[in-house]
Amino acid sequence: MHKSHAWLQGALWRALRLSMTILEFQHGTLVLTGMPRDRVERIFPAGPFVWDARAGLWRADAIHYRTVVERLREVNALWEDKVPRWSTVRWPKPNLPPLRPEQQAAVEAWCLDRRGCIVMPTGTGKTEVALAAVALVSLPTLVVAPVRDLMYQWHRRILERLGYDAGVIGDNVFRVRPVSVTTYDSACIHMEKFGNRFALVVFDECHHLPGPVRRDAAVMSAAPCRLGLTATMERSDGRQDDLTPLIGPTVYEMPISEAKGRSLADYEVVRIPIQLSPQEQVRYEELSRVVKYYVAQRRKTDPDYGWEELCAETGKTPEARQAMRAYHAKKSIEERAEEKFRVLEDLFSLHAGEPCLVFVGSNQMARDISRRFLIPCLLSHSDKKERLDVLRGLEDGTYPALVANRVLDEGVDLPEVKVAVVLGGSGSARQAKQRLGRVLRKSGNARAVLYEVVSGGTKEEKRSVRRRDSDAYSKVRHRRL
Repeated sequence: MHKSHAWLQGALWRALRLSMTILEFQHGTLVLTGMPRDRVERIFPAGPFVWDARAGLWRADAIHYRTVVERLREVNALWEDKVPRWSTVRWPKPNLPPLRPEQQAAVEAWCLDRRGCIVMPTGTGKTEVALAAVALVSLPTLVVAPVRDLMYQWHRRILERLGYDAGVIGDNVFRVRPVSVTTYDSACIHMEKFGNRFALVVFDECHHLPGPVRRDAAVMSAAPCRLGLTATMERSDGRQDDLTPLIGPTVYEMPISEAKGRSLADYEVVRIPIQLSPQEQVRYEELSRVVKYYVAQRRKTDPDYGWEELCAETGKTPEARQAMRAYHAKKSIEERAEEKFRVLEDLFSLHAGEPCLVFVGSNQMARDISRRFLIPCLLSHSDKKERLDVLRGLEDGTYPALVANRVLDEGVDLPEVKVAVVLGGSGSARQAKQRLGRVLRKSGNARAVLYEVVSGGTKEEKRSVRRRDSDAYSKVRHRRL
């Protein structure tokens, strides 16, 4: 009798399971089975589920996991959640420093919903804020960084502050642990495999996320907790608004003016205008006429003809290729004007004995400066060992300065430097604020200075104006050396 009763109970349970709604993770999506179509449409009238006729089931992007769970609980549905493959994480040797008031405020603002972006200037300790949040929730965490150097930097900081040897996913390594670090590119590729293994995803320099491909790192993740870190949200394509659905709203924002002189060093920005030589000016104007003539001819038949159309045509017509070559030659004259080298030499003399960073807009200019002044240059293809050697050399005084194109613009921990020179770059206010932030880490009462050297009478002037379109560049001084 007892055995019969047990068998009956088992049969009833199996029958119940067959009729139960099941939510699963499958290749970066959520799969819902066992629920009649009319009920799915009643519970989720506005989505996110759509009917997958090929597989015969309801499917949604994994990013909607938290919303789906909340809705199913709200209607008291009988369902089984097979999505999460995470549990509590224990930290072997936590060694977190005390947070400053603004850092504590950022952590508390994020913890209210465990979703959202924190915007703080470079040098104010966003990494410490994130590590405090990670330690607090104690959940499996994936940290996503823009480049390999930052990925390994996060690995070192997690080991140092939490005593945890994090997994590494990227750079030809695939070692997944409950707490892991990766790059945006690797996350896009592999998130469909492990998108349900992490309850928290930290997107470092999160302004990189809204791109058409990198956004998959967020879309294919089922993580209910999300944290974005950046010094500035702005993107040239205007897609910064996409960060709200991908990560969450901005929950804490600290303007650089508020940090100046407190958590950041006091600083000044000095703009130094220079002029092209007569020979450079003549050549610059010749090249400008080539570009303007071609664009004017094309606009006779296509009034909206612009940069994107020119790029598309360079592989089709010799005239377009000639115009594009002229454009790049113009930019090279702006970037590599001979007067910039004289000004840089004067600045090195003015700040002799002080470590200095030089930011440029092209690899060629970086190499030119490296050869002329015998200082190391860091470019995007410089390997990890070379970068560490150069940064150590700058710290111990072996190298008086270093020059970089874009590789030091964001995130990478640098030795204490209080002098930076910008000789070229994009018109992005984000890049300008990030470069300024490289010299703003507070050290006693030391004052930082950033010099911006601009070729007058060229397009570089307009880029300089756009770069200064932020509170960080208010009250810019003009100086001729």
